[in-house]
Amino acid sequence: MPRETIYEELGVPHVVNATGTKTRIGGSRIHPEAVEAMARASDAFVRLSDLQAKASELIAKATGADAGYVTSGASSALALGAAACIAADDLGVMARLPKTEGVPDEIVMPRTHRTGYDHALRAVGARIVDVGTNDRHLGTGSRNVEPWEIEDAIGEDTAAVAYMEKSYTEPPLDVVCEIAHDNDVPVIVDAAAELPPVSNLSTFTEAGADLVAFSGGKAIRGPQTTGILAGRQDLIESVAAQHLDMHAAEQVWEPAPALVDPTQLGGVPRQGIGRSMKVGKEELVGLIRALSLFIEEDHDARAAEWLDRSQRIAAELDTIDGFETSLTADDKTAVAPEVVVSVDAEAAGVTATDIVGGLRSEEPRVFVGADALPAGEFTVNPMCLTDDEATYAVERITAQAEP
Repeated sequence: MPRETIYEELGVPHVVNATGTKTRIGGSRIHPEAVEAMARASDAFVRLSDLQAKASELIAKATGADAGYVTSGASSALALGAAACIAADDLGVMARLPKTEGVPDEIVMPRTHRTGYDHALRAVGARIVDVGTNDRHLGTGSRNVEPWEIEDAIGEDTAAVAYMEKSYTEPPLDVVCEIAHDNDVPVIVDAAAELPPVSNLSTFTEAGADLVAFSGGKAIRGPQTTGILAGRQDLIESVAAQHLDMHAAEQVWEPAPALVDPTQLGGVPRQGIGRSMKVGKEELVGLIRALSLFIEEDHDARAAEWLDRSQRIAAELDTIDGFETSLTADDKTAVAPEVVVSVDAEAAGVTATDIVGGLRSEEPRVFVGADALPAGEFTVNPMCLTDDEATYAVERITAQAEP
């Protein structure tokens, strides 16, 4: 350990992934059966609207939504979802995006749900109206966002309400959906990293969300460049009209009727804002296969595997002077029980930052979680590690901590 990978053949160090399904280091491991399906897909051709229609059936069945669509990542799903909420079935508006003069283009969003990822919403021309405060963190007992603040912000220029799904976000999604729907406004949910559990595929739709975005390249183990958008039939149809290659003569333009109804649109759309977010036939097939496998998977067995690996890692790291470990098994913001390593720099003779930086400069690079470095902590996530890689990661962490 570690074996040489194709990256070493290219002269690039590979990464031992002890931080989880992070895009910056390649996401997850694609399921071998999905890789095989992608290879087979590369050897033939297909009308993409037919393939997206088949994917829509599977996504609808898995999520309980009316329809679904495969996008080029969860960020693309958010962008296309916002475009659908703004343009609906208006070909003129579709052609003008991201220019939105004369049409509702505001997306109401609780201030504490705002992240860098909402750039995807703004990229298609949406203007985000954030509401609320961060008063919850002041310790006064007040909440960050009150339901009335969301309702008060909805007006004639509102195209949608956006919601970032985490265990700590508020108000509850069903409350937000009720407010939005009372005002005839759809709700877009960013649930990119909220799998597993597999039940979350349908949880947000059941709560009333009109569009839900998931990553296809994290726990589902599909291609890293894929995402899933599940939601209302009319909104998914708008997504398809703005995403698919529509450069065709009207006389022979016949997209899959289950996905796009030409009679509803009244003409052939121009290349839409989603054209730069295209998904290839190979990625589509890989995602379809990976999603089927994810639904069938024994998630209890996988969770037990992750917990056992984390417990073994924690036990070994706990023996290092200046290290104290704990597990996030009860922390619902993480889908796997991460090992949290608190480093007492004086006792260890090294800081958490020194360890993380040293690991990333090795060959192969070892990536551990670095979100809590200011608190003197790093994390080890079991999701993307084999047992051999876990052993190697512990060895390298130990070596970084040695005087």
